[in-house]
Amino acid sequence: MGKVTASAERRTGASAEQVRTIIADYAQSRPKILTEHYRDYAVVEGGTGAGTIATWKLQATSKRVRDVKAVVSEPEPGKLVETDANSSMVTTWTVREENGGCLVRIETTWEGAKGIGGFFERTFAPGGLKRIYAGVLEKLDALPKES
Repeated sequence: MGKVTASAERRTGASAEQVRTIIADYAQSRPKILTEHYRDYAVVEGGTGAGTIATWKLQATSKRVRDVKAVVSEPEPGKLVETDANSSMVTTWTVREENGGCLVRIETTWEGAKGIGGFFERTFAPGGLKRIYAGVLEKLDALPKES
């Protein structure tokens, strides 16, 4: 086994505070930025920031579906961490001010499989997740921001 990492980032003209508010709102805003790869999304507990628990099915490919139960923490301002209670997967959302706007980064790590399956996972999964995250970030950037 080895650690597998997938990430994507995007610059946006919105303020970091506006973007942080959107991504921390698991009840209202988060469903609006998810792509078709996310199914059966539900907030189980909380709904805003740390302490939230949300579930969904991540349909990475036609045959690869992962049941996610994300437990959200906020270890520092501008960073949301979603730890999957069903696996070793950890997704970190980082938002920071940059050049009159902000940079948003999504990074997921997990312990990959062994053997040939692990080889294919390390080879193809990061690119697939990067494409999914690029779609999420595009929808986030298109979402109207409160002033």
